[in-house]
Amino acid sequence: MALQQIVEQIVTGLGYDLVEIDRSAGGLLRITIDLPWVQPPVDAPEPLLEQYVTVEDCEKVTRQLQFALEVDAVDYKRLEVSSPGIDRPLRHEQDFVRFEGSIIDITLKVPMGAAAAGQVSANRKKFRGTLERADNGGWQIVWSDEPAVKPGQKVSKKRIPAPLQALGFTLDELRDARLAPIVNFKGRGAKAGQVPD
Repeated sequence: MALQQIVEQIVTGLGYDLVEIDRSAGGLLRITIDLPWVQPPVDAPEPLLEQYVTVEDCEKVTRQLQFALEVDAVDYKRLEVSSPGIDRPLRHEQDFVRFEGSIIDITLKVPMGAAAAGQVSANRKKFRGTLERADNGGWQIVWSDEPAVKPGQKVSKKRIPAPLQALGFTLDELRDARLAPIVNFKGRGAKAGQVPD
């Protein structure tokens, strides 16, 4: 049985989602897990609290994986099971639905080329912006190239904000997509990945 199948079977069997498998030099096998996401009902009175993977969750998965990998004679020197962290990779359609409205970083496989509109360089591949559902049912990232206002900085009321730009994409066009690693020191009130006020 292939490593991907073994790991996925154990992780999902224990009630978690497999986010990523990474084998690196030196025999390190890194497994990233997350709690399954259930889309909240539209008529829910309050948003559901986000739950996070704990150390106990990682220990439980580690114990089961060590046994299964030994039985299937998978060669590795060290096993590391962890949560996705603040720069969680987005791989599947469900990940994009889950984090709609969050600030994400994307890297395209090929530069924008002719799709570049006005102020955007035609050979640009990396973008940071808000993930939104596009009108055609696909996905888009919306951003402004205006620098962020620093705390305490005075801003003229006459200043015209930079225009918002949008780029539609399909999952096949992405090399990488991750939540932007933005830390909010004001508490857990803000949605994960959103820039604090």
